[in-house]
Amino acid sequence: MRVAAVDWSGRIAGAERYIWTALASPDGDLVALEDGRNRTAVGDHLVALADADPGLVVGLDFAFSLPVWFLDRCGYQDGMAVPEAVSEGWLRECPPPFWCRHGRRRGSEPQHRETELRVCPRARSVFQIGGAGHVGTGSLRGWPVLRRLRAAGFAIWPFDPPRLPAVVEIFPRLLTGPVVKSRRDARERYLGDRGWPPEAAVSEDAFDAAVSALVMSAHATALAALPPEPDPVLRREGRIWSV
Repeated sequence: MRVAAVDWSGRIAGAERYIWTALASPDGDLVALEDGRNRTAVGDHLVALADADPGLVVGLDFAFSLPVWFLDRCGYQDGMAVPEAVSEGWLRECPPPFWCRHGRRRGSEPQHRETELRVCPRARSVFQIGGAGHVGTGSLRGWPVLRRLRAAGFAIWPFDPPRLPAVVEIFPRLLTGPVVKSRRDARERYLGDRGWPPEAAVSEDAFDAAVSALVMSAHATALAALPPEPDPVLRREGRIWSV
């Protein structure tokens, strides 16, 4: 089974400089680490990889959905059901409970999905669409690629019954463990200690993609046997895959 991991970006312009795709072989070797593709091209590339090898699992670094209370309020089954025009409107207007744009501060509404509360360190809320470390913009601009991959035959876990090829939500911090990713010498030391390719230290984005792919590849057996999700909340909010 091959594994691809994508460090994502929700930038309007220049996203191709920040989106990195790493591909790991069944033997656990890093066989590709590339930037230069925008969000649409990344989707096309992943479909091509699965056409060549249906035994593919892809890890994408963004939140696959929204808290269930908000989905119910808006009348959507999950994140993939949100039309692109609606998500772009949220990004443009930043209506509550979204925050961190136009002077909008975090409100009192529950911020996190259940899966985000279950991991440590806790993942950031999809409602935060600006500021340091935010994931909201990338998430809202990631759902179209999930729809593209589903239409091409991928199972989006845990929304769909598990099968290959499959897509899982990843949180790279859970896969890298503690490391000062902002420092190149720390990234190089981390990779060297594990015998992993030093070129993955070129940037934080490349590092996250490469390490995520290699860790996922080391747990290929678990990824190939992803279980159906019994929790109805997680089947709508999504679930972060972790080792």
